[in-house]
Amino acid sequence: MIETEARTLLRGASLRVTRPRVAVLSAVHEAPHSDVSTLLTLVRTRIGAVSTQAVYDVLKTLVGAGLARRIDLPNSPARYEGQSGNNHQHVVCRSCGTIADVDVPPGAPRLEAPQNHGFSVDHVEVTYWGLCPGCRAERGRRDPESVHRSFHKEEQENF
Repeated sequence: MIETEARTLLRGASLRVTRPRVAVLSAVHEAPHSDVSTLLTLVRTRIGAVSTQAVYDVLKTLVGAGLARRIDLPNSPARYEGQSGNNHQHVVCRSCGTIADVDVPPGAPRLEAPQNHGFSVDHVEVTYWGLCPGCRAERGRRDPESVHRSFHKEEQENF
């Protein structure tokens, strides 16, 4: 994302345009599914010195304004991606933590929360878990028979 696009998005969300906000928003779009450490490195290469707390504060503001999305996964630091307006889900590798987007098929049924709890549901997240091609290949090279067993062992440990 170029800086002019980031500025336009910030103004459109009625946010003050600052160098850290532009840099963080650009980094979130440039490197989706990144954690704060990765985003901090990208932001510092763009604008120089910026505190870790400043990046956290900007991310909180961007998420609150709907310009970024926070992805919370078990046993992992929060990850962030830019809001692209498309409805997608994620697939996560249990071994290396790689995250990829999965498009929601057109016409797929919308998940609805039961109404008997009194919640007003505004968002549903579905996360698919498995092994990415690289991790599957690596495990297959070590012990082809262990791929199936180790996947189920990890699955049981995580639930």
